[in-house]
Amino acid sequence: MILKKFVYKNVSSTNDLAIKIIKNSKNKSGIVISNNQKKGRGRYGKKWISFKGNIFVSIFFNYEKNNISLKKMTYINCLLVKKLLSLYYKKRITIKPPNDLLINKKKISGILQEIIKKGKTKYIIVGIGINLISNPNIANYPTTNLSEVSRKKVNKSEIIYRLKKIYENFISKFDLHATGKIL
Repeated sequence: MILKKFVYKNVSSTNDLAIKIIKNSKNKSGIVISNNQKKGRGRYGKKWISFKGNIFVSIFFNYEKNNISLKKMTYINCLLVKKLLSLYYKKRITIKPPNDLLINKKKISGILQEIIKKGKTKYIIVGIGINLISNPNIANYPTTNLSEVSRKKVNKSEIIYRLKKIYENFISKFDLHATGKIL
């Protein structure tokens, strides 16, 4: 499956834009990419701090043909983002349940999942934020970024391309098997 790309310079939230695309078009899947996000959000309405140069994407696809719980889907999405990060950082990357990825006990990525319905069809939206070149200072919650931990200059376009390919491969298997045993 090929994810249609929707690329923007500035958005309020990539998840909010994915919701609009689903509701107002016939697109069944896609990846929303933005250089800047003004009102990124995390779980429970928490704000996702979006520094320019970092990654803000939302991937959406049909969530009908499966028997995977939302909790398991959260874990699968963490594994998919971890797979991406492991291409650039070879040491230990941990998952802090339910939806954060940590390197050296510092947050590098967060994932926000949402389910919406259009007619009788359910869609999942997977919002992914990755601290690529900078990270916020959050009281009592250490953060880091990929450039810092890998000690290399990171190519944002390449990383988004690889993330897109990881998800396209996953969704193809997801649609075929829909069992949850696809990683």
